[in-house]
Amino acid sequence: MFKILFLVILLLALSYLSLYQLENLYRYEDSFVQAGVIFILIFSLIVIARYFILLLLSMLNLFRHARDKRVPSKEHNIMVSVIVPCYDEEKVIKASLESLKNQTYTNFEIIVVDDGSSDNTHLVAKNMEFIDGKRRLIALTKKNGGKAEALNFGIEQAKGELILAVDADSKLSPDAIELMVGYFDDPKVGAVAGSVYVTNQNTLWTKLQALEYIQGLNLVRNGQAYLKLVNIIPGPIGMFRKSAIIEAGGYQYDTYAEDCDLTLNLINNHYKIDYEIDAVSYTEAPEDLMDLLKQRYRWTRGILQSILKHKDKLWKFHKNFAMSMVVWYMLFEAILWPVASIFANIFIIFLAISSGQSEMLIYWWIIFTVLDVAASLYCVSVTKERMGLVVYALYYRMFFINIINIAKVMASVEEFFGIKMNWGKLERKGRI
Repeated sequence: MFKILFLVILLLALSYLSLYQLENLYRYEDSFVQAGVIFILIFSLIVIARYFILLLLSMLNLFRHARDKRVPSKEHNIMVSVIVPCYDEEKVIKASLESLKNQTYTNFEIIVVDDGSSDNTHLVAKNMEFIDGKRRLIALTKKNGGKAEALNFGIEQAKGELILAVDADSKLSPDAIELMVGYFDDPKVGAVAGSVYVTNQNTLWTKLQALEYIQGLNLVRNGQAYLKLVNIIPGPIGMFRKSAIIEAGGYQYDTYAEDCDLTLNLINNHYKIDYEIDAVSYTEAPEDLMDLLKQRYRWTRGILQSILKHKDKLWKFHKNFAMSMVVWYMLFEAILWPVASIFANIFIIFLAISSGQSEMLIYWWIIFTVLDVAASLYCVSVTKERMGLVVYALYYRMFFINIINIAKVMASVEEFFGIKMNWGKLERKGRI
């Protein structure tokens, strides 16, 4: 671990030295070029600082996690209601429910809510119903109304004090519930996120997503968890205090990111949002580019809708400082960073061509590639992912992330102009 950490620090230093080389561009007398260079330097410093801060917070949280290692909560008598909303999930629902039935926790119920599927999802779930002491599985069906409505319907039927929301295309590690329940001994904890890994790493796109999940998502959550301010509880695995959900008004229907919206409502109600790195959900990721872009398009518009609902919190630091900081952070991640990144790439290419100094492109590539390699090495060393994913960091930022950023910007433009969209159901391959 310490060898990996030393290497990460060296790579971060290398990225800073590459940034220093770009400062030579400032000698151009053209005011447009100078303004562009200043922008690029500021943007790069912000990104490097973000990596440093998240890495530091992540390490502090891991040390605290190791120090206060939670004993799996087999002795807890708190009942957990697992809600599985599903729509046309016939290919994956059985594997998902099997992983839930095999949980080591002893006091829970599984409530499958079929949201008016057109396939045999409900029949498959119905055939898996059981009652075994304090454990049971029931399959319900309702008219199609969307994921938020399905989750609320399940919560209404739930008997548990805690709610575990699980996507139907996901499988949980056997001890996931045990590991998460203990956090709720603290009455101020409103929700706990788990880790999400890509299970179908069989294409280039899914391998890049696997890297993204541990670097861009799990690293961020681990850092945010040190402050108890995880800003999005993921759909594949998130445990909530039922009373906190009710207090927040349940899942809302007016965004395409109901999990993000609920998390923000909990933070706004002064609840802590934590993260358990060892509670893992293995999920099926989109296997081709178009499905991936559809997913990210929906995520971005949903996150923007959630931010807009809370835009008045941007300047109310005196009322809820944590909430204001979270909304600003999400605004940066969703809009400011993608726009700045696209502009910076175009500007660097323009300067390299117009000035004939192609080495600028090399320095620019080094800055972000070594940041990604450093983050990937750190993340793989503290998670259950395979080391081979680090190789994909060599072109992750300049290839994969640029495509994702373009999709985010396009989604942002369409959200700004209020262009209609639908949920965009992905075709499952049944890989879980």
